[in-house]
Amino acid sequence: MRLRPVVLVALAAGLSGCGGATPTEPTPSPSPSSGTCAAGAPVAGTPPLTTQLVVRGLSAPLDLQAPPGDRARLFVVEQGGRIRIVRSGAIVSAPFLDISGRIRSGGEQGLLGLAFHPRYAENGRFYLNYTDRQGDSHVSEFRVSANADVADANSERELLFVQQPFDNHNGGGLAFGNDGFLYAGFGDGGSGGDPLRTGQSLGTQLGKLLRIDVDRGNPFAIPSDNPFANTSGAVPSIWAYGLRNPFRFSFDRATGDLYIGDVGQNNVEEIDVGLASRRGGENYGWNVMEGSQCFRPATGCDRAGLTLPVAEYGHADGCSVTGGVVYRGCRMPGYAGTYFYSDYCNAFVRSFRLVNGQATDPRDWTAQLGRGLDRPTSFGTDADGEVYLVDHDGEVYKITP
Repeated sequence: MRLRPVVLVALAAGLSGCGGATPTEPTPSPSPSSGTCAAGAPVAGTPPLTTQLVVRGLSAPLDLQAPPGDRARLFVVEQGGRIRIVRSGAIVSAPFLDISGRIRSGGEQGLLGLAFHPRYAENGRFYLNYTDRQGDSHVSEFRVSANADVADANSERELLFVQQPFDNHNGGGLAFGNDGFLYAGFGDGGSGGDPLRTGQSLGTQLGKLLRIDVDRGNPFAIPSDNPFANTSGAVPSIWAYGLRNPFRFSFDRATGDLYIGDVGQNNVEEIDVGLASRRGGENYGWNVMEGSQCFRPATGCDRAGLTLPVAEYGHADGCSVTGGVVYRGCRMPGYAGTYFYSDYCNAFVRSFRLVNGQATDPRDWTAQLGRGLDRPTSFGTDADGEVYLVDHDGEVYKITP
């Protein structure tokens, strides 16, 4: 087991984009009018990039999201159990939601992920991934109250419950895909080395990315095209497996491709990609492999049927990948298709572009975008698709030209 500081987590997510994205039906979010950007006029080409401080003073922030079409507010998840609204560069004094009394927080536990329903403006539904006071995982639906800045804390409707055998590798990411279904990430159950062999077992939700239909069924329905929906002994909600701790993942809103930051064991941090054309079912290799290296056995492992990472780095560069987002914003169209990611330990900022399923044009942006970053925990996007960096020390930064 690779021990980490008690506050160590590996995190990041993204939401809707704007102009240029052509998601498949049902449309996950409305886009602003073509050519408009709340942040200012589009800048041609690939201008130099920098970050601007949006807000400070948050308590251990882990995730940032914006409701589809809402250009006035950002919603920031605090690990201790609150969701804070940021409006015009200031934190709204009253939390949007406070469920701190329902969760255990610290280390890799707490309120971990947030996703707004694609039709949030109509139905007021949003989804949380959190660990309860016993350390087990819940994915639950909540609703906004009559006050748009306050959620109804009593509206919780549980969708998923996953018992956690250890207190780490809880996963925590949530995101709606371009198909309108909700995806939820869970780690292998924790400890180290996957002692329960959950990563390669289709009979457990641990070590998986799950896909469910929250608009049908009770409490949800299984999409008919889930890859293991009709496999005997398999959990039917599984979309992909062989994951160690996919704390943050995101979808490219233009292509539907799925990017997963999977935290490694002792040697390798990896970015996995599920191409939309594959239609799920990928086995990302854990614990047969750690990244592109054999893990169990240490040599001569069988790679048949495994989907290897598109990008990886060793622990000389970092120790806990913070998966990121693909830029599909309005302000910097020249960077469309660029995937930004980071590392919790070393606070670098890097990027690549996916071309024909391969990572190309790798770049290191640390000198330009790493200023002020100490422990980056997440990436997020606003309603225009502009990209933000979340620092566990309490700050949010925006990537700008």
